[in-house]
Amino acid sequence: MQDKDYMRMAVKEAVKAQGMTWTNPLVGAVIVKDGQVLATGYHHQYGREHAEVNALLHLTKFEEARGATLYVTLEPCSHYGKQPPCCKKVAAAGIKRVIIGQVDPHEVVGGKGIKYLNEHNVETEVIGGTEYLNEAYNFFYRQQRPLVTMKYAMSLDGKLNEAGNKRTMLTGEAAQDDVQQLRLRNQAILVGANTVRVDDPLLTVRIRPLPQLPIRIVLTRDANRLDLTKKIFKTPGPIWLLSQTELTERHEENVRCFTAEKWTPAKIVQLLTDHNLQSLLVEGGSNVQAQFIAAALADEVVAYIAPTLLGGSALPVAMGQEASQKVHYQVCDVQTLGPDVRLRARRE
Repeated sequence: MQDKDYMRMAVKEAVKAQGMTWTNPLVGAVIVKDGQVLATGYHHQYGREHAEVNALLHLTKFEEARGATLYVTLEPCSHYGKQPPCCKKVAAAGIKRVIIGQVDPHEVVGGKGIKYLNEHNVETEVIGGTEYLNEAYNFFYRQQRPLVTMKYAMSLDGKLNEAGNKRTMLTGEAAQDDVQQLRLRNQAILVGANTVRVDDPLLTVRIRPLPQLPIRIVLTRDANRLDLTKKIFKTPGPIWLLSQTELTERHEENVRCFTAEKWTPAKIVQLLTDHNLQSLLVEGGSNVQAQFIAAALADEVVAYIAPTLLGGSALPVAMGQEASQKVHYQVCDVQTLGPDVRLRARRE
């Protein structure tokens, strides 16, 4: 086996914690000596030990680490947070060589873990190939704002709902299951008040129990006019209301209201940045989609296309604010999900 093969093993470890690490990155690790895998590990959950330490804990004997090679998908951290620096643990264990999938873009780490290892007689090499594991994490620390994904299900003629403010179930079970995977990868989910009123969505992740639930955000002119009997207010998890008016009605403790004279996409993104949230999923509705397109703040688009025509005055995708210029995207994936098609595109 070559370095890239062991790194693939580390990647398989990392993805086991999808949705569990919150603002921490997904990281996997493999310890190898004399061509034998001695232990594997990954960062199981936000606040728990990191992948490198988790792998060391899985050794039959701690002494086995001396002279071994560590494969890790992200540069070992060099600072004290909820856990002590991994680079110190790795060096103290006697690891001889560390093969790294990606340098950490976080300014607190960014090369410092590698520097520490080199200064303590640990050979390091960055081979790349693992950045896709943490797209939002990388984007956040490079662009200083969250990665924004716009998601919608539409008919073949580009419509979201039938006429008359009527909820329309367009896609099948496979596509709906895929949406759950998409929500699992995002820390916040945004809809407009009209989507809450018409579709009555839960906006929850139902794949697995999560230590931190995505923040469900409702954009509204007046928070006091929201219908508290809607499903979103009857399920656990944090809810943010972005309103032009102060909230006077009593809500559950999980509801928090932020006010501004006008909530633009830029202000929404800045609010999330201020709270260190790295990813936002914009789920609807049509007017909210139009606003994010006009602001050129949709970094990725995930469209689920159903083999249905609605026609007439049915509600189209992104109807509302006009964009001042075209925003070009590159299609990066097209997949069939039962009777439906999922298309993913990223900004060029």
